[in-house]
Amino acid sequence: MMQGHLDENPPMNFDQPPADPFTVFEEWFHHAERHAGLPNPNAMTIATANGDGRPTARIVLLKQFDARGFVFFTNQQSRKAEDLATNPVASLLFHWDSLERQVRIEGAIEPTSDAESDAYFDSRALESRLNAIASDQSRPIENRAALDARRAAVDANHADGQAPTRPPHWGGYRLIPSRFEFWGGHPHRLHDRVIYVADGNDGWTTTRLMP
Repeated sequence: MMQGHLDENPPMNFDQPPADPFTVFEEWFHHAERHAGLPNPNAMTIATANGDGRPTARIVLLKQFDARGFVFFTNQQSRKAEDLATNPVASLLFHWDSLERQVRIEGAIEPTSDAESDAYFDSRALESRLNAIASDQSRPIENRAALDARRAAVDANHADGQAPTRPPHWGGYRLIPSRFEFWGGHPHRLHDRVIYVADGNDGWTTTRLMP
């Protein structure tokens, strides 16, 4: 789950970075929630690649994070899900422009458990749940009228007021990070960058990079 209530914005020591990249991310993320001035500071680009290595990217919302990884939810028959089924790795990018900060995270992808997916689905607004049932994400549709008709059919199926249940093809994914990069902006492009790479022993190796 998203955790912590950090309001400080301690400067990052790029020469001697903290040992734990999750701690840095948590500080930066909660600062962005309060001070970036963005409607969705949890928006992130996720890049995937299909079996031919052809990449695609899109914006999704980070919904949970902890020491296990970073979680987002989607239709698991979408194009991104097809990529992840074939090539279960991805890269995330957070860009908080007003704070001159970026975070890149790379790693393996695994589906969340049914219990996790159910819990998040049930927490969503009713309209969002009904729309998730109505839409076969990334599939062709004739026109807007056809899409509205699909939603009307879902409404009719739930006219008794019974709460909609999560479709079996809708759920979450967790990115398990093996690499982080933290980027801090400086005037005239002389930026700060540091990477964390998993060392295979539950630790991280850090390296400062030139901009």
